[in-house]
Amino acid sequence: MTITRDREYLAEAIRAAAQAGRAILEVYHTDFQVEDKADRSPLTLADKRSHQIITAALQPFGLPLLSEEGREVPWQTRSDWDTLWVVDPLDGTKEFVKRNDEFTVNIALVENKIPVMGVIYVPVAGTLYFAQREIGAFKVTGFDCGDARRIAAPVVLADLLQGAQRLPLAEPPGAAFTIAGSRSHGTGELARFVEDQRRRRGRIEFISAGSSLKFCLVAEGKADIYPRFGPTSEWDTAAGQAIVTASGGSVVAQETGRPLVYNKQDLLNPWFFAGRKEIL
Repeated sequence: MTITRDREYLAEAIRAAAQAGRAILEVYHTDFQVEDKADRSPLTLADKRSHQIITAALQPFGLPLLSEEGREVPWQTRSDWDTLWVVDPLDGTKEFVKRNDEFTVNIALVENKIPVMGVIYVPVAGTLYFAQREIGAFKVTGFDCGDARRIAAPVVLADLLQGAQRLPLAEPPGAAFTIAGSRSHGTGELARFVEDQRRRRGRIEFISAGSSLKFCLVAEGKADIYPRFGPTSEWDTAAGQAIVTASGGSVVAQETGRPLVYNKQDLLNPWFFAGRKEIL
């Protein structure tokens, strides 16, 4: 792909995430209903609206889209997809239902099984994280959903980059080894990992966070590692992996130490670590 087309993809993905974030907040501030999907995970009107907005925004590029709320696509069809969007329209629906504000919109572009672009938008906080392989990873604070229209072009994206913070941010001197973990999906393996690190390193800090925010903590340098000892799907991790990788980190399978790959026949991820390369 050309640099111009890459910027078009990124600009439109940011705009789509912001528009989806606005729709999500409209539902968030109502007495919404919660359904149970086949796997007993929650589903709300916000998930559905976000999926529709993102799908419509990205469709003109003509690339296939793999979304948590989209129709199931047979492997025989997906196996021919070299480039695709991987989307979680509302990551952290459990956090959304609990109304603790820790939910995100995740959009990633995957090429040859590797996430090369990622956008994570935090609607309540108005915080935007984005990354592209060629330009690095960035954070924008105070990014209101209404800003979506003004970044719908690569030339305006350049203005957004000027006001963004490059990731990782400076690490505070003497900071403790910091582990990010799931707020709603804690496991015995995670507890044992934390205790093992405490024995090895002495001073440990643990940050609980929902959705893809744990990847963002790693990308910022606020967390050294995010271990995941539980089930996740490709749409849960693709955008976060792109951002962590572009910030100089890595996301690797626990057993093999190799980066997670995407558009597999089985869309479930193995257990993994996201963190700084020197500690993985």
